[in-house]
Amino acid sequence: MDHEKQYVEPPIDHEKQYAGRDSRDGPILDDMTDPHTRLHRGLKARQVTMIAIGGAIGTGLIIGTGSALAKAGPGSIFISYSIVGFVVYMVMCALGEMAAWLPLESGFTGYAARFCDPALGFSLGYTYWFKYIIVTPNQLTAASLVIQYWVDREKVNPGVFITVFLVAIIAINYLGIKFFGGEPLRDELLLAALQVSDASCRIRVLALFDQGVTVGEAQNPRKVIPRAIKLTFWRILFFYVLSVLLIGTLVPYNSDNLSFATKQTTGASASPFVVAITESGIRVLPGFINACILIFVFSAANSDLYIATRTLYGLAKEGSAHRIFARTDRRGLPIYALALSAAIACIAYLNVADDSRKVFTYFVNLVTIFGLLTWISILVTHIYFVHARRAQGIEKHMLPYTAPFGLYGTWFALIFCIFIAIFKNFDVFVKVPTRANPNFDVENFVTGYLGIPLYLIMIFGYKFFMKTKGVTPMTADFYTGKDVIDREEAEFLARKAANKGTKKNRGGWFYRTFVAWLF
Repeated sequence: MDHEKQYVEPPIDHEKQYAGRDSRDGPILDDMTDPHTRLHRGLKARQVTMIAIGGAIGTGLIIGTGSALAKAGPGSIFISYSIVGFVVYMVMCALGEMAAWLPLESGFTGYAARFCDPALGFSLGYTYWFKYIIVTPNQLTAASLVIQYWVDREKVNPGVFITVFLVAIIAINYLGIKFFGGEPLRDELLLAALQVSDASCRIRVLALFDQGVTVGEAQNPRKVIPRAIKLTFWRILFFYVLSVLLIGTLVPYNSDNLSFATKQTTGASASPFVVAITESGIRVLPGFINACILIFVFSAANSDLYIATRTLYGLAKEGSAHRIFARTDRRGLPIYALALSAAIACIAYLNVADDSRKVFTYFVNLVTIFGLLTWISILVTHIYFVHARRAQGIEKHMLPYTAPFGLYGTWFALIFCIFIAIFKNFDVFVKVPTRANPNFDVENFVTGYLGIPLYLIMIFGYKFFMKTKGVTPMTADFYTGKDVIDREEAEFLARKAANKGTKKNRGGWFYRTFVAWLF
């Protein structure tokens, strides 16, 4: 079923409807006309359709699957990846329905503030930002450790490689959207990560919906976003479900080589894909796989910094961070948000010393719960969005895109995410004789669940100090800024029509037929 529709303006007098609102009812929101705080809409369709993958081909898939296979076996990881992949798709659909209606520059934090509660938007924004200012240095650290496959840390300190990669991703992000351009097959893999590990009831998930952040920089977003979401289903199926199925059939869960791999830190020696190659007797590929891992991790680090920057920018646009972080340069780049996010990435240097690595693993554990809370917030916002549009007489046929499973899919994903958030660290309560605290793992308990009270404190603290009210169905603002998007969409389509036939399609028949569905 094709869920892209011709947009129809609903017959509602929204100026009258929102008359008399004040800031406690929720922000009137996101000045989309100020040239000093506007993002540049330069991301093309083929770039935004890569939103769901960039970090997907990273350490979570290439390395994390080994531990899951060893602990749970092939059947369990196949089932867990399939279920969580479906949940990812449900969240993408929920976000896409809101983003296609009104592509806010502030991303999904703006939708939470506009359709649910300003306090939820505040908490969601900072939760998401915390996640990426920690994930970015973690990826830099992973990249430096992968290098140790060729260069021993005793010869070259990992801090040298962290510096090289950090400078590189800052330069790429500073150069802006144009750097992410190019031919279809050279497009930078922009983001969304799904990491499922310890599949024996402990499912560890890291996911990211760059789509909710990049809509402010997409050309013709009402066309691009639905297409990106529909392609996400095939990408999840291809990159995750099919990959774990193949690994499960090629690598025995009790393999000695797999047992060795799960004890490694990172790099080719830690990958079950390399174990599969080793089991088959091929000797020359581990180095090549390690090089691929390095590229994937670097791409993810680059994308993580991009998202951290745009999330802080969105918070500033919503008034939840200092307004200087909403300032953009003449190219539409949020330069101050980039500077702060890049500076915080320097915590990657904690990993230079061996005794600091354990501390950083706690940070990563904390990031996992932040990712789940982001999912939960998006799904709750979508439920409010649907109730509000129904109350205001906005029918499904009036939307550019609707979630294919409606509220049923949203509720399923929400319940499942809450379940994962509660039980993902259940093993801290299990007795493990080899652990420092055999009966109870205090450190992992704190880092695994600290995000939940922090998230709730930000919500209720914001409501207490700012005296905000929740958004009711009849006061939800569906229209502020939409006229700007309508005008830009009309101008884009007019330019496209004028240029039709003047440019050659460089992708060619082969790309359109065999590659475009995935990339």
